[in-house]
Amino acid sequence: MRDERIYTIPLWRSWVSGRGYRRANKAVRYLIKFVSRHMRSMDIKVSPKVNEIIWSRGIRNPPRRIKVKVVLGSDQVVYVLPVDEDVE
Repeated sequence: MRDERIYTIPLWRSWVSGRGYRRANKAVRYLIKFVSRHMRSMDIKVSPKVNEIIWSRGIRNPPRRIKVKVVLGSDQVVYVLPVDEDVE
């Protein structure tokens, strides 16, 4: 059984308080924390394409929100993918 969900994650919550630099780092950490909380798993793999989307505008200006597909694989690993991508 594969559990598959689509989330719109508000990344701005991760960097609303704090310094203006390293926002993309905080956004990636917030994404992992959000998925961990909602899927109840600590083993999370973020797709390189999702990482590229977050880092596309540099370290100081990540997107305010991101829409991702979260899939629980048969090996109990949670995969975070862009909405238009599937698990291998």
